[in-house]
Amino acid sequence: MIKTEDLSKQFDDFVAVDGVSLDVEPGQILALLGQNGAGKTTTVRMLTSLLQPTRGWARVAGYDVTKHPTKVRSSVGVLTEQHGLYLRMTAIEYLDFFGEVYNLSADARKKRSDYLLEYFGLMESANRRIGEYSKGMRQKLALARALIHEPPVLLLDEPTSAMDPESARLVRDEIASLRSSQRAIVICTHNLSEAEQLADRIAIIYRGRILHNDTLSALKANVLGPIEYEVKFSEAWSANGMKMPKGTLLLEQSDMKIRFQVEQPEKQNPLLMQELISRKAPVVSLQEAPRSLEQVYLQAMARATDRSIQ
Repeated sequence: MIKTEDLSKQFDDFVAVDGVSLDVEPGQILALLGQNGAGKTTTVRMLTSLLQPTRGWARVAGYDVTKHPTKVRSSVGVLTEQHGLYLRMTAIEYLDFFGEVYNLSADARKKRSDYLLEYFGLMESANRRIGEYSKGMRQKLALARALIHEPPVLLLDEPTSAMDPESARLVRDEIASLRSSQRAIVICTHNLSEAEQLADRIAIIYRGRILHNDTLSALKANVLGPIEYEVKFSEAWSANGMKMPKGTLLLEQSDMKIRFQVEQPEKQNPLLMQELISRKAPVVSLQEAPRSLEQVYLQAMARATDRSIQ
């Protein structure tokens, strides 16, 4: 649904995007992560045919972004950081206007607008001018506009910013349901917890280049190293003298827990538990040590910064 190869954009002497290759299948969500100025917005603008690539190519919903810009724009729903809301319009007028831009019939515009306004909790304020809306209400209306024509591709920039927790949860649920309808979705966000919840794949961009592009589990392994496990105790207990199974690397030891890596957890973890039980260790749990997307992102950024300094 979205495919790019060596996608690049240069402004005079400044390279904003450099050789980005992405592939987003129907039913997938890709989270595009990076610092401000890393190239996320420029990439999205090329995917919507608002900017022409300097090098490389991209296809969106089967259409080349350079050769078929009108087809591309009709196939995407975009939520930008600057929403471009018409503040003197009411929400009903606003959605009707964009439904007409996308060539929806009057009946289809009304049906779709009513559904979206009701879904996002805006129906009671539908006849108020948008200029009177709160930031969260404006965010929801901008997302409704992106969905008005039921596009097969969604490009969302910070979709839950300025929202209260309840509204943010509503939007996340809606994004997850849109994935199941075989849409391809790209989310640009600084909310790493949100990306971790929603994304099938995660791409980290730094100074216009893709550093990593993979599933979260693969990123954890590639960036943070092998999976680590923890055994926690209910009371202070010493593991001194304990026989560790072959292939087990002890990383951390304290009175309340041990942390280790193993080559074959399905074989070695049961042996480790048997050893702990035989020594009457007060074991509360043995589980994979938690590793978050935030850890992956910060480690990837640190390495990229170190390389650029060198």
